[in-house]
Amino acid sequence: MTSLSLPDVAAQSNQQALPLDWVGMNGIAVALQLDGRTVTAFADAGVSLDDGASRGIHMSRLYLALEALEQQPLSPPLLRHILRSFLLSHTGLSNNAYLRLTFDHLLKRSALISPLAGWKRYPVTVDAKLEDEMFHVELSVNVPYSSTCPCSAALARQLIQEQFDRDFAHRPLDRCGIRQWLGSSDGIVATPHSQRSMARLQVRLAGEALNLTGLIDAAEAALGTAVQTAVKRADEQAFALANGQNLMFCEDAARRLHLALMQIEEVLGFSVRVEHAESLHAHDAVAVTQHRW
Repeated sequence: MTSLSLPDVAAQSNQQALPLDWVGMNGIAVALQLDGRTVTAFADAGVSLDDGASRGIHMSRLYLALEALEQQPLSPPLLRHILRSFLLSHTGLSNNAYLRLTFDHLLKRSALISPLAGWKRYPVTVDAKLEDEMFHVELSVNVPYSSTCPCSAALARQLIQEQFDRDFAHRPLDRCGIRQWLGSSDGIVATPHSQRSMARLQVRLAGEALNLTGLIDAAEAALGTAVQTAVKRADEQAFALANGQNLMFCEDAARRLHLALMQIEEVLGFSVRVEHAESLHAHDAVAVTQHRW
């Protein structure tokens, strides 16, 4: 039987002769290697179509190049290799290549006091670009934490002081009586408001490493009140203490993260956005800081 060549419509001439900035695929299911385990991710892969006379690109070649993610740990050199593969398979058609990976980074986190531990999920995006032979990698991660309002804490302390003055105006100030009062709802008449908060970090990386866990650890250490997983009452009490000793506005959180990221050698630049989901208001408090690359 005579073999016939299959038609390649994409290779046909483009009648409009117009180049395109980005052509590719979104939401490709991939498996990648990170911290010694296989992680399920989604990839957006594409190249520029600089040859305006060409009708389209070879998308299957991009898809096949992504198989390299299964073979080596995720790193800037691996991402550079994949992007170069994109361009080599489109010689004469494309000058720029792009790859975005989105996945959840799971970390086992210990409780503050008890021996319990649990998994925390950190949504991650990795953007790699090879434009005009210049390679860039940007890493984005969301880090949740707890924040207690300094203003609310001061107002609550004032109410407790006023209640103390009323309750003990005509009573002797004996230690046992004061201690009992402090442990009652009659004494602690007000508490400050806290909220679950989110730090959204975007960093431009230098070097050959992709130290995602180290970046998250540095952010949580700077904030001081990372949200917990499995806890006992002793852990909950320790968490309450940490919040009470670690009051912060969104502006404070943004500054702490800025200073922490400045200390990481592999970070060329960054953008930080913190959001405090206010329990007092129906809107969020937000602060943004940047160190441009």
